[in-house]
Amino acid sequence: MHVSHADAIPAALAALPAAPLCVGYSGGLDSSVLLHALAAAPAARARGLRAWHVHHGLHADADAWAAHCARICAGYGLELSVSRVSVARGGGDGPEAAARAARHAAFAADLGAGEVLALAHHRDDQAETLLLRLLRGSGPDGLAAMREWRDCGRGRLWRPLLALPRAALEAYAQRHGLEWIDDPSNEEERYDRNFLRHRALPLLRERWPQADATLAQSARLQDEAASLLEADDAAALAQVRSLDPHALAREGLRALAPARRARVLRRWIAALELPPLPAQGVAQIERELLPARADAEAEFAWNGAAVRAWRDLLYAQWQRAPLPREWRVEWDGRAPLALPGGGRLRLDGAAAFDAPLIACARAGGERIALPGRAHRHSLKHALQALGVPPWERERLPLLLDDDGDVWAAGDLLYSARLEAWLRERGARLEWVA
Repeated sequence: MHVSHADAIPAALAALPAAPLCVGYSGGLDSSVLLHALAAAPAARARGLRAWHVHHGLHADADAWAAHCARICAGYGLELSVSRVSVARGGGDGPEAAARAARHAAFAADLGAGEVLALAHHRDDQAETLLLRLLRGSGPDGLAAMREWRDCGRGRLWRPLLALPRAALEAYAQRHGLEWIDDPSNEEERYDRNFLRHRALPLLRERWPQADATLAQSARLQDEAASLLEADDAAALAQVRSLDPHALAREGLRALAPARRARVLRRWIAALELPPLPAQGVAQIERELLPARADAEAEFAWNGAAVRAWRDLLYAQWQRAPLPREWRVEWDGRAPLALPGGGRLRLDGAAAFDAPLIACARAGGERIALPGRAHRHSLKHALQALGVPPWERERLPLLLDDDGDVWAAGDLLYSARLEAWLRERGARLEWVA
């Protein structure tokens, strides 16, 4: 049976997820259609339907757009949440990507546990996304373009209209007399997506009228291929993991085929919620980090993160500045001690130390009397024996007594005196880097 364009929207929403529902509502045509259709569905309202508007602050009318969304939601009797975000300007990926990143960061941070956020992307959007990814040289994961479902923070994103052309949304909006906002930036062809939308795709449709549908079909096929690859990627990643989720075995990585190794590295970085690993990063890891000497400190840094080689492991973390050499404060343990550049020391299970200790950065040459040892040992050698990487040692706070004796190096090493003191009280020292 043929379903008209306007009737296609309710049909696409017939099978609602059994979870709290939220609509990403910009006020534009697409999200206005999705919000109206879900607001008209008693089953959606029964799931606590609400709307969510992200205020980017990029346009002079941004406040008016938020007010429009509030008025429409009030008319539907729906709650509206408004998130104001700061969009990074001057980034290499352009304002579109920066706004999208800020928007999705807000979604990931504030989506409720188990909540489903419905977004109004449609088939035309999918075709544009696939072309953009092709022009950026993406592989199967990127060419899968937008997926109907994906995890987001504590909830999930859902794109129920992804199989429908924009014409279906336009027909629905006309039939129901909807009001929406036209963002003038959508007409600016200096943005890549707008150039494809207004110039390239209309030309493709002149020759291939079904271009949008076939491009979307290619994205679905790439999604299937990527899903198959991901299963093998997960198995390969499990084989090279260490006890520390931030570290992989270099020997295990070297045993993988280069193409699989690149996918495993990207999957690992994504799992750590670090910025996507760029192509030059994979190349540098292959060329410099994997074959580096065990005592080398080879590194690739990007967007505030870094992958480093040390001993037989590859480490990935956010970059953190070393503790300032001049940092030196007195701490009695009564309250957590904030560390320069982030992190803290905390004493649990005891009210305070018997006498205040001195918290400071390593200066070099320190020695520590370890439990069960007859003599004091070099702190540097003790940390090396524990396998603490050099960059972690630079951020390691020490606790000294009035005589300058080392009582603790973070929560990694305790002196015999501190270990006995903590054991007697059932206490412990916690270092968050």
